[in-house]
Amino acid sequence: MPVLAALLAVALLSLMDALMKGASLAVGAYSAAFLRAAAGLALAAPLWRLHGGRWPRREVLRVHLLRGVCGAFMGLTFFYALTKLPIAETIAISFIAPLVALWLAALFLGERIRREAIVAAVLGLAGTVVIVGGRLGSASFTEDTARGLAAIVTSALLYAANLVIARHQAQMAKPLEISVFHSGVAAAVFVFAAPWLLRLPDAHAALLIGGSAVLTVMGSIAFAWAYARAEAQVLVPMEYSGFLWASLFGWLFFAETVAATTLLGTALIVFGCWLAARRKEPEQVMI
Repeated sequence: MPVLAALLAVALLSLMDALMKGASLAVGAYSAAFLRAAAGLALAAPLWRLHGGRWPRREVLRVHLLRGVCGAFMGLTFFYALTKLPIAETIAISFIAPLVALWLAALFLGERIRREAIVAAVLGLAGTVVIVGGRLGSASFTEDTARGLAAIVTSALLYAANLVIARHQAQMAKPLEISVFHSGVAAAVFVFAAPWLLRLPDAHAALLIGGSAVLTVMGSIAFAWAYARAEAQVLVPMEYSGFLWASLFGWLFFAETVAATTLLGTALIVFGCWLAARRKEPEQVMI
């Protein structure tokens, strides 16, 4: 069930990425990210209060703040990259994050890295190299491409840290509380630049941002539920399934095509996900 919950979260957040690409192209990455965080807070906070939500303890609040700040800049750089690169390629390059996160989990959470998890990460990375190589090898390299690549690499490194913090956070707080503080801290970070950078959206962009906020809350809750019940090294490779959704949504919404190298890379990624999900002994951490 934690693996299925993580896969569902990836699907929801991949659709969110597609909506946010449209919003970022319309009003800019900063405005789209800020308004999505504010809308997510407005959606999650009342639900949290209705379910008896209380202000967290200091040590829990410290983790909320750490992940919220990390997530704010992770999202901003990711959405900027979406305006410069196709969705599928952006997602594919971001797959260096799970590879880094496996080792961060060992370093900071004391998790033992299993051989299956290492092989899964290598397979996922190999699939990503095949996909990105096939796309970038046939495309002209522009200044916008370079900016997009720099942004997505930065975002991926922040996402690796975010994944490890999420595992620790999920053992200290319930999913709804995590969603509230994730959006709330991000909105607080972004608000300082609003007088200079904020652009108000039209009706279509506002609808995209609103839909993104709903999907963000749903995906955040699903991820928090999963990370409370399984090790990071089991769930992290599930991130690779996001490429499948990115390819579909990129084709549906932006007419982005899928090359033969994409199919080969996807096969490697899916096999890596399956390998990582295999486990001989149960390991549960319940909230």
